Amino acid sequence: MTPKTDQIYAAASGRPADFRFDSKVAQVFADMIARSVPGYGLTLDMIGVIAKHYVTDGSQCYDLGCSLGASTLAIRHNIVAKDTHIIGIDNSSAMIDQCRQNIADNPELPTVELRAEDLLDSQFGNASLVTMNFTLQFIAAEQRPSLLKRIADGMNEGGAMILSEKIALTGSMEQEVMTDLHHGFKAAMGYSEMEIAQKRQAIENVLIPDTVDTHKERLHDAGFSHVYLWFQCFNFVSLLAIK
Repeated sequence: MTPKTDQIYAAASGRPADFRFDSKVAQVFADMIARSVPGYGLTLDMIGVIAKHYVTDGSQCYDLGCSLGASTLAIRHNIVAKDTHIIGIDNSSAMIDQCRQNIADNPELPTVELRAEDLLDSQFGNASLVTMNFTLQFIAAEQRPSLLKRIADGMNEGGAMILSEKIALTGSMEQEVMTDLHHGFKAAMGYSEMEIAQKRQAIENVLIPDTVDTHKERLHDAGFSHVYLWFQCFNFVSLLAIK
């Protein structure tokens, strides 16, 4: 199915309301994220590669903040381990409703369970792979360490966590350059200057980025033994953390 084109911020509306993952966003989210996050498609492809390498027989995989199921599907179609189960969790019922339409029943592939719930209330266990693809940045900063600790506690030894995030840069010049390049990417993807400006206003109090060093420190503190930066494009990164 061809995704609907994102035109949420195409009309002038004064100060936009804070960004929400509601039904309006769910309908265009596939287009929105592909045109807003540089390297997003490559990140999904590599999630499949990592899943093939780290998922073990009889274990569970979690896609936290699964949205429309892109990461869920990348995992599902690349697992070679036997008797595995995938759990996708998102606190937006609109996203989960759309995700159910994207995850077709297939007895030849690992089973998928979708849950509409707050990650702060979720339980984790027997996990060989966990993905958080641009999700942690929407959770209150003071709640991030305890959530990561609960995730790590629910993971098997040798399991992997993929954490993809928009990041803050430590130097003001670097932050300005990377932000300008990100906006240039969005313009190249067809967004107007007004759309870019309005989306930035809508999301600035909702998406709170951390530095790479903060992410690495939190993951180590949570109980992961090794943390690697495996991808970066402008101010977007993905980390691989090994339990």
